[in-house]
Amino acid sequence: MRPLTLPANQPRHFYRGGAAIARFRGVRPPDDHRPEDWVGSATGRIDDASAGVTVLPDGRPLPAALAADPVGWLGPEHVRRWGESSALLVKLLDAGQRLPVHCHPSRDFARAHLGSAFGKTEAWLVLETADPDGGTVRIGFRDEVPEERLRAWSAEQDAAAMLDATNPVRVRAGDAVLIPAGIPHSIDAGVFVVELQEPTDFSVMLEWKGFAPDGDESGHLRLGWDVALECVDRTAWSPDDVAALVRRRGEMPVTDGGARRVLPEAADPFFRAELAGDGTGFPPGFAVLVVLRGEGELRYEGGDLPVRGGQTVLVPYGAGPTGLRGRDLDVLRCLPPVPEEAGK
Repeated sequence: MRPLTLPANQPRHFYRGGAAIARFRGVRPPDDHRPEDWVGSATGRIDDASAGVTVLPDGRPLPAALAADPVGWLGPEHVRRWGESSALLVKLLDAGQRLPVHCHPSRDFARAHLGSAFGKTEAWLVLETADPDGGTVRIGFRDEVPEERLRAWSAEQDAAAMLDATNPVRVRAGDAVLIPAGIPHSIDAGVFVVELQEPTDFSVMLEWKGFAPDGDESGHLRLGWDVALECVDRTAWSPDDVAALVRRRGEMPVTDGGARRVLPEAADPFFRAELAGDGTGFPPGFAVLVVLRGEGELRYEGGDLPVRGGQTVLVPYGAGPTGLRGRDLDVLRCLPPVPEEAGK
């Protein structure tokens, strides 16, 4: 098996964006409502199971390829823990407008109410902000929010109150942010990120006015608001709590293999990410690579794959050990959780 370079995969979405993805990839944007590029995706949209799924160069949807050879794609340990699921979804996400305040269910909530082993913990690596001095993301409530107040904010679509209650965090290119399941969050316009997440499309839309016309009906995952709001983390997140979710580029520790560990350790049960460059080698493993800059090659057991900034690459376990060679290469390697560490 060999690594595969992937084209853009941008289903139409309810919010604006996509220009930064087009610049990154060096192509023309299809339109201004393509803000997400689903990379190496075996996950479909909740409203359209085929939208968002990666189609391989041989014409097969990725889920079919995984089902035909799960060990070859994912490795024996992964298959023993997660079966045919890649246990990972990676996106390029360009917020052309502020995203609505929303949250995602935990694994426990998803098992109980959505028939899924996965919730939607996610994380971002910031690639670019429209303002060179940084952009703003919003994470968690500063003070505990009573259930009745949250219900009122959502029913009345009081976006100002919800935004005012959150913690604004200034981020710059190279910063990483972990968003645990349940925590309300938003991204301001002009922030372009790589997003790692559990492989679902579950979102509870606390805010939908001006974004999704049917948000009052679809924003609760068809569970009804009484149930859906149970997944929201209404607790207070102090500045120290929020700071623990953010890792600045200069704070990323170097691994034994020479890569930089991107995310806080709390992300490990859900996904992993590392930044690597020339001379870095990796053991066999399913991975999604986002080539941030530079040019060179990805070496694997069967040969070499040329890579350059703006490309995305899907690496199967069966490609064997891999390594990077090239000038000024900066590559984000996105990985599923370590099987034995995969938690709740």
